[in-house]
Amino acid sequence: MAAGPDLSKRPFPGFGLGLRKEHYEAVLTERPAVDWFEILSENYLVDGGKPLHYLDRIRRDYPMAMHGVSLSIGSTDPLDRRYLERLKRLIDRLQPLWVSDHLCWTGAGGVNLHDLLPLPYTGEALSHVVSRVEQVQDFLGRRILLENVSSYMHYPHSEMPEWAFLAGVAEKADCLILLDINNIYVSARNHGFDPVAYLRAIPPERVWQFHLAGHTDDGEWVIDTHDHPVRMEVWDLYREAAGRFGPVATMIERDDRIPPLADLLCELEQARRIALPLWKEAA
Repeated sequence: MAAGPDLSKRPFPGFGLGLRKEHYEAVLTERPAVDWFEILSENYLVDGGKPLHYLDRIRRDYPMAMHGVSLSIGSTDPLDRRYLERLKRLIDRLQPLWVSDHLCWTGAGGVNLHDLLPLPYTGEALSHVVSRVEQVQDFLGRRILLENVSSYMHYPHSEMPEWAFLAGVAEKADCLILLDINNIYVSARNHGFDPVAYLRAIPPERVWQFHLAGHTDDGEWVIDTHDHPVRMEVWDLYREAAGRFGPVATMIERDDRIPPLADLLCELEQARRIALPLWKEAA
């Protein structure tokens, strides 16, 4: 891989949305004021059909990033070479802004649990993940972004906080970070840590993307459901992140109870109203 990323060269494509099938036609006919779209990679790892038909048409008008859920970078199972080959073919087709996945494991022993599960934050796990990230980056010929996941459990043998583990993986593997602001808030509530302290521990030059999403709060637990608008507490934390990290590509995620496209465009405008004055003032 090339030398480590230079903050001054971090791309800033602007403010984006997660591309969902419910909005395909609206995107094509209305040409909304979205700077870029993020796709769920697994939805397009096919040889043809409607998903790729729409993807190719929308890609002609908008930059795109790829976001996956199947890398299972923390698993002890061997890396799935077939999956990586299919992913690389999609990269070649799409020429994305970047490619991301999650700092987690999704199964072991050949069993896929279909969930994004947190890792034990130990030195041994860190070295294991770093080795696997390096293999993936060498195969794809590019750095990947890793996203912090929301969590509802912890391992008693963890040796460091989550933020130190995430920063350590990024530095040692020379990869980048997709910082999910909602997930930080969710995990902070569930585990009782300071979300601002989390932000302050992350190396700014490694952060190339923000996620914003909604969650479900039942008082005792906060669940990352992606089926509500972004809540005020997450907007407040985003304001902190925007002030610390500077211009970082920001997008809204919505995976259930998909609203009309216009509703998500309003949320995207809220992100602009929060971040742009901060970045202009710091410039």
